[in-house]
Amino acid sequence: MNDSAPEGTQDQGPSVEAPRQRPRSDRVRKRQLGPITFGRAIAVTAAASLLVGLVAGPILSNHPALAADPSATQEHTVTVSGTGEISVAPDVADVVLGVMAQKPTAAEAQSAAATSMTAVVAAVKKSGVADKDIVTINLNLSPVYDYGSGSSAPRLTGYQYANTVKVTVRIITSVASVVDGAVAAGATTVSGISFRLDDPKAVQAQARQLAMNDARTKADALASAAGVSVKGVATIAEAAVQTNPVYYSGALDQAKVASVSTPIQTGTTDIVVQVTVSYLIG
Repeated sequence: MNDSAPEGTQDQGPSVEAPRQRPRSDRVRKRQLGPITFGRAIAVTAAASLLVGLVAGPILSNHPALAADPSATQEHTVTVSGTGEISVAPDVADVVLGVMAQKPTAAEAQSAAATSMTAVVAAVKKSGVADKDIVTINLNLSPVYDYGSGSSAPRLTGYQYANTVKVTVRIITSVASVVDGAVAAGATTVSGISFRLDDPKAVQAQARQLAMNDARTKADALASAAGVSVKGVATIAEAAVQTNPVYYSGALDQAKVASVSTPIQTGTTDIVVQVTVSYLIG
């Protein structure tokens, strides 16, 4: 037998089919859809988790969400102010005393003022005032100029030094002797005297009760006029005021010249409490 292949025919071996080339547009589309699909999956998962949390949260925590009760009635209020005032005799006086010295140099002015204030403090203590009730509240050193009457520049002529203390007098009947003794010792200024209660708490409590009574009276009158009544209290706000009469030093110079005791009128101290109250009515 002739085993040779027919003429013109060559043995090519087993045939292998070449892989099919996927269109370029399909490859591009897949690459574009890949990341977008993954991002959307994350968003959908997050939204689903949030929804489950909102629905299951109140159930799992045994605290069901409460809706507003449409049948609840709104509270009605009336707001009024009340004032309570009590006038009492003061038991403490605050006196402001000072010395002022003017000298050619700052050191001389300071030394002169220190000497005068030392004498003033000693006189105040002699009148029965304790060390803790004497407080320095001002020290001031300033130059003194002569401005003349022409166009020349101001001329420095010296320095002025001031020293001021506040004295708390707890024996109210000794206020005059404290002032007189300080002036005699060298005090050159008495800025003023104020009177107050050392402990106003008890009187404030009385004034507070008067203020609340005043407020309740007004609230009852308004509620009655509106055909309702007071049922309770919603809010309360308070403001306390203590007014002190002040005696200024206008007569001190005359008293010093005449060598008579300075007249001191303590007057009364007014303790005032003001309240603003919102009452429930119905």
